[in-house]
Amino acid sequence: MKIPYYEISAFTSQPFGGNPAGVCPLASWLNDAMLQNIAANNNLAETAFVVPRGGDFDLRWFTPTTEVDLCGHATLAAAFVLFTERGFTGDKIRFHSRSGPLSVSREGEVLTLDFPSRPAAPCASPEALRRGLSATPVEVRKARDFLAVFGHEADVRALKPDFAALRALDCLGLIATAPGVDCDFVSRFFAPAAGVDEDPATGSSHCTLIPYWAQRLGKTKLFARQVSARGGEMFCNLAGDRVQIGGHAALYSRGELEVD
Repeated sequence: MKIPYYEISAFTSQPFGGNPAGVCPLASWLNDAMLQNIAANNNLAETAFVVPRGGDFDLRWFTPTTEVDLCGHATLAAAFVLFTERGFTGDKIRFHSRSGPLSVSREGEVLTLDFPSRPAAPCASPEALRRGLSATPVEVRKARDFLAVFGHEADVRALKPDFAALRALDCLGLIATAPGVDCDFVSRFFAPAAGVDEDPATGSSHCTLIPYWAQRLGKTKLFARQVSARGGEMFCNLAGDRVQIGGHAALYSRGELEVD
């Protein structure tokens, strides 16, 4: 069986920047074991699988080790493939996912995710978090992920996590964030428990980052950078109980997978 396959760099206009995601458009669903095997073999932070559903699409995301409930960069990548490679002619794609309805709109070269907001509540700082970061944040909160807030961009850039320690956290991942030097805020995202030590450019973490920084800075429109080695840029907006996360994407490769 031949499956179309694309590798897309998301939240960047450069193929070697942002976050690479695999995208597999399917006519119908394969069994879960096959989806997981494909994602493991691709060995990217996420592989997105897309199946038509009327004029909409069903969408699922897999890391090399597990299925996740929400992934921003792979959603952006899937929409980019549908818009530029698979002949979708509208300006908005609607997806159905484990996190409910999602959409991606196109305006010029910028694709904008419409995702649920996930505000984080203040919480105690777990020992595994402080040990895993070898640093003490000024504030800790939690939604799906822990949110560790630091005072300066340089603090976030300097982090050298102990990923074994971070695997002990009761969460999918850990967001480290601080005010930005040439942007509203910066972040890094670590998810070793999901098989991704550091994610280069993360959409889902901004479901928590955007409401936090919107409240702290007193504005709803924000520009963010993810300061991983590959880097990423996000155009952010808080819209009630939704967040809008805009970014560019770039094609790295297209081909076929041969699976039995």
